Amino acid sequence: MAKNNGSTLADNLQRSRVDGAPGIFSRLRYSPFLAQLVIIRRCNLSCSYCSEYDKVSEPVPTEVLEERLRKLKSLGTFGISLTGGEPTLHPQLPDLIRKCRKLGFFRTGMISNGFFLRPELIEALNEAGLQEMQISIDGVQANDTTQKVLANLKKRLPWLREYARFRVIVSGVLGACPPQDAEEVLSFAKQMGFVPRVLLIHDNEGQLKLGSEEAKIFEKLLGQLPKTFVDFSTYRKRLVRDGSAPFKCRAGSRYLYVDEYGKVNWCSQTRSVWSKSLMDYTRTDLREQFYQYKPCHATCTLGCARSTSQLDNWRAQPGFGS
Repeated sequence: MAKNNGSTLADNLQRSRVDGAPGIFSRLRYSPFLAQLVIIRRCNLSCSYCSEYDKVSEPVPTEVLEERLRKLKSLGTFGISLTGGEPTLHPQLPDLIRKCRKLGFFRTGMISNGFFLRPELIEALNEAGLQEMQISIDGVQANDTTQKVLANLKKRLPWLREYARFRVIVSGVLGACPPQDAEEVLSFAKQMGFVPRVLLIHDNEGQLKLGSEEAKIFEKLLGQLPKTFVDFSTYRKRLVRDGSAPFKCRAGSRYLYVDEYGKVNWCSQTRSVWSKSLMDYTRTDLREQFYQYKPCHATCTLGCARSTSQLDNWRAQPGFGS
């Protein structure tokens, strides 16, 4: 499976000089490594554990999203991920990806449940310049909790293998189906040539929700994954074994979750806790949120917040460890 070439560091430095975005050294201090931008809240599924969808929302207008993308770029954002809801329900998805590439984000990706993938859509995403797609699969057969299972995706995933020129990450998720299902999901992902990953299901506050049998399967699966993913999963081991894995969360700075209303939140699960309009966001806000203590950090399962905070764990954060 071929991959699109990403922007080089020199390209991004040159764009920073041209478009007025903060330079590389300013970026390295507080700017977002990743922003997730909700382009539509509606989803075709109704997974009972999920709080990130509805059945009625219209797509966010393209011109509004493009304005938000320009704002994220001006804040020095490195990578962008288009999400939902289900982003393939947005009729201008390829145009939005093309806009992301034109703005010069270092990495342009998206998150999908995969249900609407067809060869023609995959080719349109290729042409637009998509660099990465993430799909999570909860099990093998559908149940009252989830429809996001192999039985419903086995036809679509081979299309990805055949047509996609972008990186595909397939995650087996523990917590919604029999835990042994995750082994089959990861095995299938490897056969397709995708990047395998294992995730833990969380509750509506992003907190761990896992039984003892699932914990055992999780330990087994980690041993089967490529070493790079084992390295990035050490916090999950601590969560499963100890019930806690404290970290200095830099959400609101290194990681931004921008909802359909254009509000920056710490993450998808803290929308009722803290938010601020993206269009009013400044570098001062990035700095303030970098140092803001998040009380939910120790039992958080959200990989985006954790991975983007990892580089800055050596830097101080008032309240952490007190």
